[in-house]
Amino acid sequence: MTPLKRETERKYEAPSAEDASWLPDLTGVDGIVSVVGNGLDELDAVYYDTVDLRLVGGSASLRRRTGGADAGWHLKLPASGDSRDEVRAPLSDTVPDTLRDLALSRTRGVELRPVVRIWSTRSTRHLVDSEGAVLADLSLDRVRAESLGATTTRASWTEMEVELAEDADPLLLDVLDKTLRKNGIDRAGHSSKLTRALEETGRAAPRLPDGRAEVVVPGSAGEEVLRYVDDQVHTFVDLDPAVRRGLPDSVHRMRVASRRLRSTLRSYRAVLDREVTDPIRAELKWLGGELGAERDQEVFMERLGSRVGAAPRELILGPVDARLQVWNVACASKARQRTLDALLSPRYLALLNSLATLTEQPPLRRKAARKPEKVMAKAILKEYARLADRAAHALELLPGTERDAALHQTRKAAKKTRYATEPARASLGKPARRLGKRIKAVQKVLGEHQDSVVARDVLQNLARAAHAAGEAGFTWGLLYGQEQSVAQECERELPAAWADASKPRLRKALVH
Repeated sequence: MTPLKRETERKYEAPSAEDASWLPDLTGVDGIVSVVGNGLDELDAVYYDTVDLRLVGGSASLRRRTGGADAGWHLKLPASGDSRDEVRAPLSDTVPDTLRDLALSRTRGVELRPVVRIWSTRSTRHLVDSEGAVLADLSLDRVRAESLGATTTRASWTEMEVELAEDADPLLLDVLDKTLRKNGIDRAGHSSKLTRALEETGRAAPRLPDGRAEVVVPGSAGEEVLRYVDDQVHTFVDLDPAVRRGLPDSVHRMRVASRRLRSTLRSYRAVLDREVTDPIRAELKWLGGELGAERDQEVFMERLGSRVGAAPRELILGPVDARLQVWNVACASKARQRTLDALLSPRYLALLNSLATLTEQPPLRRKAARKPEKVMAKAILKEYARLADRAAHALELLPGTERDAALHQTRKAAKKTRYATEPARASLGKPARRLGKRIKAVQKVLGEHQDSVVARDVLQNLARAAHAAGEAGFTWGLLYGQEQSVAQECERELPAAWADASKPRLRKALVH
């Protein structure tokens, strides 16, 4: 895996980088017992981006830096709060393929080229605790920037940054911030050297026609739906690098963002033209299927592994753990490759471009200009009606494969109904949240039921393989029985959960 560092820092205005007499004494501040100088570094960084600065627009940056202890290529991606993830690659003359792929969800395949060069003369001070551990680094930078392109513009300034050590308490930043501000040191007006360099050298992104401003009515149903769509697309794009790196839960979260988008584009067809959105929905469904193999493998390995681990050892007959591990290695490898193949495909790149166009040039229909309350309540109630039909049908059936399939369809309808409530929470408030919460409870019961159905299929296949190898099948049968009991319990819980979610007052509240 490509090396990654989580950096957490804040930037401040600095009156001078050479004379640091204006710096307050930080010894005694929240465990800091000494401030130790670490000399000067000369840093030279060339930043790369697309011609229209898609990385910067996506809160990311890519640079090739020499000088200092971490010379190399650095791709910085947004994390939470003051943190960013820095993915590194060794120095080379061209952009490393690994970093180019991690940036793809933002660049959408457009060529990366040098846009600005930044030189920094850095004076660093370690903030050290009583045991000699570095809590944070305080750096004073004398910065020079130069635009790269048809014309050259230069800028210079000084700044200070405070960066936490990787294992330091994040609250230390707040304590230091308070101390610095009390001493007249203000936060910088830019989040990074790059954004300041681009602004001060005039190397800004080309101004594109604002298609949204012309068609989106403030306070309308269209504005609310698009706000939600924007959030999900942003989440989707942000998760792409994490999925490529195989980070925990990233596939699941990207798949959920994909489902939310699909559901919203379906539920709000009165707002967004389906001639544009239906093809996007189809591609999101394709991607969800490709990601699903890896996610399902994660779920069922965790599920079956925990059941085997919880079983009394005297009931584990034969090489059950070993067979489970062999099955997981074989399936997980194939599923992982399927995910990566999908993200590297032209089809996925086309989907990214379609999502960008959807948010930049939304295909709003006439009803999008209306007030959101009625438009969004109607969309929710339409999804609820489909859910109610499926729930009634499933509950009428006797236990068996037909009912299992009907309950699975009910689960999918419950998800769509729940997701339909989410964009409406700003306008419909508590009624939308309350209905969504009750539907989620139904979805949870049905999800556990469906997982037990699929787990039984997996157990049957494992039992057959064990039998063919001459191994005991007792434990696989035991696990199958446990999953069958889970399904039966879910079916007993479902009527009450559905009765709670289908109370008429929940729906009436949406329209009053």
